[in-house]
Amino acid sequence: MELRNVTVFSEFLLLGLSEEPALQPLIFGLFLSMYLTTVLGNLLIILAVSSDSHLHTPMYFFLSNLSLVDICFTSTTIPKMLWNIQKQNRAITYGGCITQMYFFLLFAGLDNFLLTVMAYDRFVAICHPLHYMVIMNPRLCGLLVLGSWIMSVLHSLLQCLVVLRLTFCPDLEIPHFFCEIKQMVQLACSDTFLNTMVMYFGIVLLGGGPLVGILYSYSKIVSSICRIPSAQGKYKAFSTCVSHLSVVSLFYGTSLEVYLSSAVTQSSSATASVMYTVLTPMLNPFIYSLRNKDIKRALKRLVVIVAIKVPIVLGLRKCT
Repeated sequence: MELRNVTVFSEFLLLGLSEEPALQPLIFGLFLSMYLTTVLGNLLIILAVSSDSHLHTPMYFFLSNLSLVDICFTSTTIPKMLWNIQKQNRAITYGGCITQMYFFLLFAGLDNFLLTVMAYDRFVAICHPLHYMVIMNPRLCGLLVLGSWIMSVLHSLLQCLVVLRLTFCPDLEIPHFFCEIKQMVQLACSDTFLNTMVMYFGIVLLGGGPLVGILYSYSKIVSSICRIPSAQGKYKAFSTCVSHLSVVSLFYGTSLEVYLSSAVTQSSSATASVMYTVLTPMLNPFIYSLRNKDIKRALKRLVVIVAIKVPIVLGLRKCT
């Protein structure tokens, strides 16, 4: 048996988006601002939905879950990247890398499933409006979210277990800003056939399956909208889907570019990953709130409540 140059290792090196020292402060400031905007924007959506009884509907229930997942999604990768830039240390432990990969796959899968569930919700609302509240009852909504979590947990666990069997070579530099599974498999010295098969299975399950579900839902939606006699009715029905369509296009367009395009280089892969790991979660609150009067009204009410309560609390503290 041929001996391979395999060493015992304890950490990987994340090369990030650029190795230029002069660009590190710019990258740090840019990603810190995007991360804070993502957390604040999605947190406001969650607070607005939970504080307004008029938004306690299936559509906004799924939207608040999507916002929570987006916060967790970006928190899986960006804080570690910012920490490495601040400390000028690109190392991440083997255990930390596997953990980061697990939660990244978990929340990426949840994003996929929740976007599909939201497409189904729009399908029922437009194609079966009279039975909407009967079909989309609280029990079904809870089961759809629970099913999304179970599928995502099992998928990410499977991917990580397959990676754990790999043996890695001494060159442990990952040309990315997080432990991306495709890049890790490429660093392995042992046979990666099983990993490749499992990754393609994951792409079909978490990429192809939900995408087919979304396309089917919207084919039915378009068919129903075309049967609406008035132009105003068509516009009103379609306007409820514009925000979701924008998010789906942005998320799937960039993520499928990374995982399906064989012509993508390592640098462009990292750049495209920024689009669906950072930019999409940051833009989601803006996309859903700017075109949604209910969310705008809830946010204004939330701001008014905070503006009234904060001075009162501060005044009571001064008195005590």
